[in-house]
Amino acid sequence: MTGVPASAGGGTGRPAPGGKLGAAAVNQASLWNIANILTMVRLLLVPAFVLLMFQDGGYDPAWRAWAWAAFAVAMITDIFDGHLARAYNLVTDFGKIADPIADKAIMAAGLVCLSSLGDLPWWVTSVILFRELGITLMRFWVIRHGVIPASRGGKIKTLTQGVAVGMYVLALTGPLATLRFWVMVVAVALTVLTGLDYVRQAILLRRRGLRKEREAVGGIVGGDRIGGGDR
Repeated sequence: MTGVPASAGGGTGRPAPGGKLGAAAVNQASLWNIANILTMVRLLLVPAFVLLMFQDGGYDPAWRAWAWAAFAVAMITDIFDGHLARAYNLVTDFGKIADPIADKAIMAAGLVCLSSLGDLPWWVTSVILFRELGITLMRFWVIRHGVIPASRGGKIKTLTQGVAVGMYVLALTGPLATLRFWVMVVAVALTVLTGLDYVRQAILLRRRGLRKEREAVGGIVGGDRIGGGDR
């Protein structure tokens, strides 16, 4: 989608004058694709959500409804921007960095706001945030050995967290308030279980990577010894 047609170079197949500058302009323009725009919208919704949550002391049902709307839009864009980036080859370095930051930021904002207002125990917020930060750091720890793919359990966990936090943002009462409690219980359970599974995958991935590195070094050393004996 970002390729430059041959006619731009005069139809000769040679780069047009200033080709490097033109390529840079094309790459820069590719940042402004629909997937990245949705990611940026999600980032902008984080401070808007926080402001809406704390309006009139944080307990006005109308303001909480607006905060829920901002949170819901952010979660929905999280679904669409990744799908669009993969489906239409819109993956960029900016998107790779900004997308997970936006995901963590809106969820962290929701949890911290709810705990600050006394609607959600701080230990719940701590468990979820510790898991998310820990898994992110762990991915960097093993990245030279490979990438840990997102599991189905992880996706269900993210969806459940979003539903639970969204229900807590709304001023619910009665049976719905009871329901949101149990949805949050499921979200916390999935958070812990999928976190442990990612730890297991990371350990196995690192062990395989280290074993391959040792085998590669052993092969090189063995080859040098054989070569040295032939001389």
